[in-house]
Amino acid sequence: MNPDTADPAIQAVCPAIVDSARELAAPLEPRTGSPLLRWWARLREQPRSLDSAHAAAVRDSWRALWSSRLLVWAAGVGTVLAFGFGPVRKAFDPPGVTRGFGWLGNLLAAPAARWDAAWYLVIAHYGYRPDLDAYTSSRTAFFPLYPLGLSAISHLGVPPVLAGVLLSLLALAVALYGIHRLTTLELSRAGRSAIPRRGGGEVARLAVMVTAFAPMAFFFSAVYSESLYLALSVGVFWGARQGRWVWVGVLGALAAGTRSAGVVLMLPAVMLYLYGPREDRAPDFPPEEWPRAGGWRRAQNRLAASRWRPNYRLRWDVLWLGLVPAGLGLYMAYLAFSGGDALMPFHAEGVWGRHFAGPYGGVWDGAKAAFEGARQLLSFQRRHVYFPAAGGSPFISAGHNLMLLGFLIAAAAALVGVLRMLPLAYGVYVLAALALPLSYPVRPQPLMSLPRFLVVLFPLSIWLAAWLAAHPRARAPALVLSALLMAIFAAQFATWHWVA
Repeated sequence: MNPDTADPAIQAVCPAIVDSARELAAPLEPRTGSPLLRWWARLREQPRSLDSAHAAAVRDSWRALWSSRLLVWAAGVGTVLAFGFGPVRKAFDPPGVTRGFGWLGNLLAAPAARWDAAWYLVIAHYGYRPDLDAYTSSRTAFFPLYPLGLSAISHLGVPPVLAGVLLSLLALAVALYGIHRLTTLELSRAGRSAIPRRGGGEVARLAVMVTAFAPMAFFFSAVYSESLYLALSVGVFWGARQGRWVWVGVLGALAAGTRSAGVVLMLPAVMLYLYGPREDRAPDFPPEEWPRAGGWRRAQNRLAASRWRPNYRLRWDVLWLGLVPAGLGLYMAYLAFSGGDALMPFHAEGVWGRHFAGPYGGVWDGAKAAFEGARQLLSFQRRHVYFPAAGGSPFISAGHNLMLLGFLIAAAAALVGVLRMLPLAYGVYVLAALALPLSYPVRPQPLMSLPRFLVVLFPLSIWLAAWLAAHPRARAPALVLSALLMAIFAAQFATWHWVA
């Protein structure tokens, strides 16, 4: 008898001896009920692959962060040095909150503090003042979490513009890290043939690069709420995938207090709770196998029913999801108790020229505006305006409408890829988030600000990264073109030209 056969022989004769020996040889585990010791034991049991995934996420996120922001500031500052600040900087910045920092300070602030940044700075300094009604109602379209963070950092002695940039950069770093980890998590799932199995780390790296160098990614370092909302929405999905529903509720509430689209995070959170995939536990109701008897029609009916049946039972922790709309509710309550109207954020959309055109009605309006814009450009004349509601120069408005339709078409193609590749909750989130801007178009430019709304929808970036990983020849041209567009748009933004 040798050592390899000794254990089975003894186990057959006296199982208790082997079990006792194995128990004594096993590493000691904390017998105490202390939560801290139990947490430390679970942390030590995690595989080393998590450490490598964390290191790769930090490394790739940091590279994408500093390189993309360097390009944004080089393009913005360089354009201002070459062509000046632009002709409309005073008209759209009445309180002067984006200037007054000296020649060098104003120059460095150019790629960060323009257009809506002035509103966030005004709110951070003066508040909403809903009691003044029509004089301040336009402010309520900008949700409070970002200006609250900006104000908190400013109270530490940091200049307001710099405080906004620091807040945006910190949120962008967290968002890039989360996208990297979330992409790696989805790549590790079995049974998704649309996701390449080889080079999963490369896909996660590309997802970070695609996000950081997106054409509208210069907003991520501006005094805008885009990066904060992106970080919170990624955190909601990560928490739901891990089954950490407390964090899902808290982060969802914060996202709903950052922008109106944050409320729709409730939908993917509920879908992930009921249908998964989830990493915290196995499904309570695994999908049924194909029935072997009962006839073809009956088998089809049973299979269809099993697809709609939730995979997880409802437990008490589902109540945490009720926190998601709390961010919007608290904001509305504040406006009501401060002398205003609780519905002011929704009425403010009319102040900014948006109107309800039916569910996704802006798609048709945007396509029609783009068609008329093409006619305007091909006519080579300015007297006759083909799109009646065009404002300002008809050529500029026509070019914007064509560009916005191009972004919509690209987003539609990417959405199809998301629905085919990622869990259904990702695609449903994109559809629900786009329902708001596509149902409330602006008359001169029906798809106004659509590229800025798209840049925070990270499932589109994850799909594009997977597609680029599967098509290596398109990788470099796509990233170079995207970075070039980002530099051009950043230069326009810095000189007070309307971009999105």
